Amino acid sequence: MKDQALYMHDSYLKEFEAVVESVKDEKYVVLDKTAFYPKGGGQPNDTGTMIKDGQEFPVVFVGKFDNKISHEVSVPGLKAGDKVTGKIDWERRYRLMRMHTTAHLLSAVLHNKSGAMITGGDLDTEKSRIDFSLEDFDRGKLDEYCRLANEIIKNDLPVKVSFMKREEALKIPGMVKLAGALPPEIDEWRIVEIEGVDRQADGGTHVKSLKEIGQIEIIMVNKVS
Repeated sequence: MKDQALYMHDSYLKEFEAVVESVKDEKYVVLDKTAFYPKGGGQPNDTGTMIKDGQEFPVVFVGKFDNKISHEVSVPGLKAGDKVTGKIDWERRYRLMRMHTTAHLLSAVLHNKSGAMITGGDLDTEKSRIDFSLEDFDRGKLDEYCRLANEIIKNDLPVKVSFMKREEALKIPGMVKLAGALPPEIDEWRIVEIEGVDRQADGGTHVKSLKEIGQIEIIMVNKVS
C-alpha cells in the first residue's frame, strides 16, 4: 500500500501522473498510485481534480475500502486504462498538514508532562479537536502545555518520516500515543518524528519543519465525564 500511497513518502507532492485501475458506478475511481489522502486517523480526505485530455473530473471524496484507495469524482467518463493527472487542492492540504503536526506536538508535550494518551480527535482547516485521557483536569496546566509547545516551535525543529517494523517500533517508549495500538496485521509502521521531541506511528500528512505550523492557540477546553 505504501508504494501506491504517494503521500506516505512526500506530503508536498501537489501533482502526479497515474493510470486508472478500475471505475465503479461511473464515479468511484481506483488508481495505480495516488497522492490524494483518504479520510482516516482523524484527518479529512483530500480534494482536488483528475485531468484526462484536458477534461477535469473533480475529486470530492477519498476513502480506503478493501485496502484500496477510492476517489469519488463528480463527473463521469473515466474508465480503466485511462492515464490521468491528479492535482491536490493544495491550500486545503497544507492547512491540514499544519494541523496534523500541531496535534503531534501538543500530544507529545501533554504525554511527556502528564502521561496523557490521545483518545480521539478531528482535524480541520480552521480549527481542530484533540481528546486526551487526563487524570488531572486543569485549564492552567493546559495553557502552560500550549505555551511550551509554542516555545518548541520557535526552534524550528525538522519533522521526518521513516518506516519501521512493528516489533521494533513497540520497543520504543511513547511510540504509540493513541489509547489502543495499531492493528496487529500492520507489519511495518510509518513513523513521524519531530526531532528530539516526539516519535509516533502515523499515516497522515505533515509539514517538514515546526515553524510552518505558526502559533498554537487553545480556543476551548471541555471536560467529559
